[in-house]
Amino acid sequence: MNGAAKRLRPELLPLEIALISAIFWADEAGYVPLSKTPFLLLVAWGSMWLRGVSWRDAGFSMPPRALRVAAIGIAVGIAMWLLEFFVTMPLLHRILGVWPDLTVFDELAGNLPLLLIYLALNWLLAAFGEEMTWRGYALPRVAEFCGSDTRAWVVALVVVNLAFGLAHLYQGPSGVVQATVGGVLLGILYLATGRNLLAPILAHGIGNSVDFTVMYLGWYPGIGT
Repeated sequence: MNGAAKRLRPELLPLEIALISAIFWADEAGYVPLSKTPFLLLVAWGSMWLRGVSWRDAGFSMPPRALRVAAIGIAVGIAMWLLEFFVTMPLLHRILGVWPDLTVFDELAGNLPLLLIYLALNWLLAAFGEEMTWRGYALPRVAEFCGSDTRAWVVALVVVNLAFGLAHLYQGPSGVVQATVGGVLLGILYLATGRNLLAPILAHGIGNSVDFTVMYLGWYPGIGT
């Protein structure tokens, strides 16, 4: 078995899909505490370990010109939030007639201790956990099966982020579409910065942090009303 075939390990794919599907089902059925991200990350780690792929290979490392990459990540995170809040979300509300269902965060309005908890969980589970799982593991994994050329990465961006959108099914159709679009943008950022996770981690964390802060202030549609 050559090096490329060893890293691909196609015989592992059915098991990976089955485990990920089981985690999605368990989460939807209410059996997963807090977040499914740690369980998805465990599947990702297991697959990468069996294939001899390190997290450094996936982009979890300090890139050259790290400050420039970090600045790009922060700027893109702010831009993505502005796009979501002032363009995507109002447009989806006009088309679908509903805002994203974020009532799970309703108690956040005016609750500073809860805001601090959510900000910490955001960086741990969403910024680090989701980016390592979806951009660091899933995106290259799908692209490898499609040939690793430009077309393969386009297919991977679509397939992986449709799944990423469905991971936000609890937010309703508007939330799913929003998450899918955001996932595609984070995937493009990952590729544009040399398949490094620093920029998408910062962009994801910054965007969500602003969201939670706006919810705390009572300015987010449907939250705290």
